[in-house]
Amino acid sequence: MKKFFSMWLIVILYIGINSGFLSIIAQASDDDGSSFTYKVIQPENQHNKEVGYFDLRMTPDQEQTVIIKMNNSSDKEITVNVSLNSAKTNTNGVIEYGPSKLEKDKSLKYDFADLVKGDTTVKIPAKQSVDYPLTIKMPATQFDGVISGGIYMIQKGQTEDQEAMIKNEYGYLVGMILTETDIAIKPSLQLNKVFAEQQNYRNAVFINYSNTQQAYIDNMTVDVQIMAKGSDEVLYDTKQNKMRMAPNSQINFPVLMNGEKMVAGDYRAHVLVTTDNDGRWEWEQEFTITDEEADKFNQEDVSLLQESRVNWPLILILVAGALSMVLGIFFVVHFLNRKKKRAKKRRKGMKPRKKRAE
Repeated sequence: MKKFFSMWLIVILYIGINSGFLSIIAQASDDDGSSFTYKVIQPENQHNKEVGYFDLRMTPDQEQTVIIKMNNSSDKEITVNVSLNSAKTNTNGVIEYGPSKLEKDKSLKYDFADLVKGDTTVKIPAKQSVDYPLTIKMPATQFDGVISGGIYMIQKGQTEDQEAMIKNEYGYLVGMILTETDIAIKPSLQLNKVFAEQQNYRNAVFINYSNTQQAYIDNMTVDVQIMAKGSDEVLYDTKQNKMRMAPNSQINFPVLMNGEKMVAGDYRAHVLVTTDNDGRWEWEQEFTITDEEADKFNQEDVSLLQESRVNWPLILILVAGALSMVLGIFFVVHFLNRKKKRAKKRRKGMKPRKKRAE
């Protein structure tokens, strides 16, 4: 039954995405129905001039203002909301440059949002363009590696599809990378904790670890097995590749329990992380799932709720009753037909014979 529900969930998601029922944030799309567009004005210290984001070569204690030109193609004044965000890593190993509730890692020494400042709202008159300034103030101490973040821009009060009751909002992300040297920094991963939680209302074990250096991690593969303490039998496992991590960020990597009940007890996690350039980290970590955690998450797991709502004994009784009824009707009809045929044959055998003429 779990496979059955999973199959239907995938079908529903597929139909939803292809039918346009799921709203997706667009990044720098020219055909999105929004009257707001932008252009990055690259300064002289743009390190890589072939990219569409800011890649700036800076110096210690430097102050600089860079410009994003914002355009309004509509006949009315529009307001654009702007947020400045440090780069983080989500559970899928995708780097987030926009607003998020992801926690900052304790290794983050220079926060992008503290170094780069700009207005949170911008008004653009009808059929006009404005320059949006971003002020950068670099740390006084020189550093190697990367400081990275993103500028997220979204037009306020976008239109709503009244028929479908779907609100389509289109936002834009502009990345910014700040460097001072070309010295390559080797990533360093640190395991923080292993704990029970939920991923999209499904029971899971999370592996939390950090990239503690000012360097991106590319092509990361994570392989995890969960076992009971003192046992080598793998209870849950997962492997995911082609992941990334932002500099000085952490990831909560989930190992789903695949619709099974969470059981309290002592467990052991084996974690292997590999990256490009022969990066390899391997950890063994014991952890405990308490009775309170197991009870709480089992009550909230949507897979278990679906199973619990199905009254299998009642369904089996109804199916058995229906089959018995069908078979009973079949045998009654069959018996009556046979009886009818026999009666017909008897009537034919009892017809009087004609007397011969004397």
